[in-house]
Amino acid sequence: MIEARDFIRTRVLTDIDSGAHAQIVTRFPPEPNGYLHIGHAKSICLNFGLAEEAATHPGVSGLCNLRFDDTNPEKESQEYIDAIQRDVQWLGFQWSGEVRYASSYFQALHDFAVELIQAGKAYVDSQTPEQIREMRGTLSQPGSNSPFRDRSIAENVDLFARMKAGEFPDGAHVLRAKIDMGSGNINLRDPILYRIRHIDHHQTGSDWCIYPMYDYTHPISDALEGITHSLCTLEFEAHRPLYDWLLEQLPSLPHPQQIEFARLNLNYTVTSKRKLKQLVDEKLVQDWDDPRMPTISGLRRRGYTPASLRNFCDRIGLSKSDGVVDVAMLEFCIREDLELSAPRAMAVLRPLKVVLTNVAADHLEIIRTVRHPNVDMGERELPLTQEIYIDRADFEEVPPKGFKRLTLGGEVRLRNAYVMRCDEVIKDAAGNSTELRCSLDLATLGANPTDRKVKGVIHWVSVSHSLPATVRLYDRLFNDASPDRGDADFKTFIHEASLETLTDARVEASLATAVAEDRFQFEREGYFCVDLKESSPAHLVFNRTVGLRDSWGKPA
Repeated sequence: MIEARDFIRTRVLTDIDSGAHAQIVTRFPPEPNGYLHIGHAKSICLNFGLAEEAATHPGVSGLCNLRFDDTNPEKESQEYIDAIQRDVQWLGFQWSGEVRYASSYFQALHDFAVELIQAGKAYVDSQTPEQIREMRGTLSQPGSNSPFRDRSIAENVDLFARMKAGEFPDGAHVLRAKIDMGSGNINLRDPILYRIRHIDHHQTGSDWCIYPMYDYTHPISDALEGITHSLCTLEFEAHRPLYDWLLEQLPSLPHPQQIEFARLNLNYTVTSKRKLKQLVDEKLVQDWDDPRMPTISGLRRRGYTPASLRNFCDRIGLSKSDGVVDVAMLEFCIREDLELSAPRAMAVLRPLKVVLTNVAADHLEIIRTVRHPNVDMGERELPLTQEIYIDRADFEEVPPKGFKRLTLGGEVRLRNAYVMRCDEVIKDAAGNSTELRCSLDLATLGANPTDRKVKGVIHWVSVSHSLPATVRLYDRLFNDASPDRGDADFKTFIHEASLETLTDARVEASLATAVAEDRFQFEREGYFCVDLKESSPAHLVFNRTVGLRDSWGKPA
């Protein structure tokens, strides 16, 4: 049931309790001009979640429509429409009935425009776009009436019909509402309702050459669909008087309530669709679903789960004022989810070969351990052979102060296995370590770690019983907390180390059956996901979702 835990739910609950609505209808109205991002996830969770909560009240039903605001065909495409539907469903939501399009209402929108003209509430303006902009005024100065504002109703009806018939080129005329050029709210200074665009539409083809503006389409589409609560972000607050004015001029339509909430602003992140598209078009990222992108498809490919994103949106809540959420909260939510759901595995990202000198060349020992320390996921088998790989970062011939891993003459414990001592280092001509000769204390398998005090525990895999893999170490795309600030080009803050690709990593053999979007905790390394697009059984590709702990900005 709806709980009064924020101002929107309180409002909806009041409407239910008063009997104003026996059915709560919300809508998610994206423009199909790009991929959805984390900010849209907040709106999706609110609109679909509110409808689901309403439906749990006795005698009340709840619906949420998916309606594409497709009034600008120059920037829209079927690719975006498909991606948006896919993202909504991946998050775990299903819209009511069929997918809706604002373009489905083009005829009704046209007819309501004619009704406004005939009521003397709209007129055709033949000024240039520059003239209209100049006469609109400023925040401190009122606008000026268009010289075409007092055209007769008959002339306006005729001109609008000829606009629709395709007689005029783009920009020759627009249809404007006749409200108040002296209003303190610029959105009420005779806003444009229709403009001429001779371009085919991805849904209606060449049927139309005039297209309605969003501010005109929005309230009428809401009303036609029986929306009860039209939930928008704060930038639409100043547009609400126009929303209400239009519906007041069309009394045959119901009047939904527009309610605004603060959009999601995330530090170290850019969510402007225009700027995200710029990253894609200029090939600064791989595509819209690049795992560094804040798009829902990018987060999915990175390894984020629907539950983690829904939990994040629930945690940050709703506000009436803008603020900035720390991206560390998003990272915390995925760690919290994967801590309980991701099985453990060992992966050596930068292999260094180790030969165990006190076991036979054909030694094969199967060490069994659990897949998860706290959740029953069964066991996995770790083959131990004479040759193993450890990570290069776990060995230092001349260790720095505080180093607690393997050194020449020192001991560590192989994770889930024996204590191992390094006896010899093999180097190449350049003096680089290429192989270690080590020996096991064969009495330490399964022993209480406190019985033998060693400096540390390191992970490993068998050379012959491990799998090759490509591992992509993703980090934040921007190295500045406010890359979208107005005084600088956001691209100058791109983090050059946001992606490191390791092509010679090795993972334990139990991952042979891993498929796209399987998630694992690579012990001591972080949480990783099998890549959705490029991984295959022949060669696995893993993307780092997030580290085991927040280390951003901390020294190594």
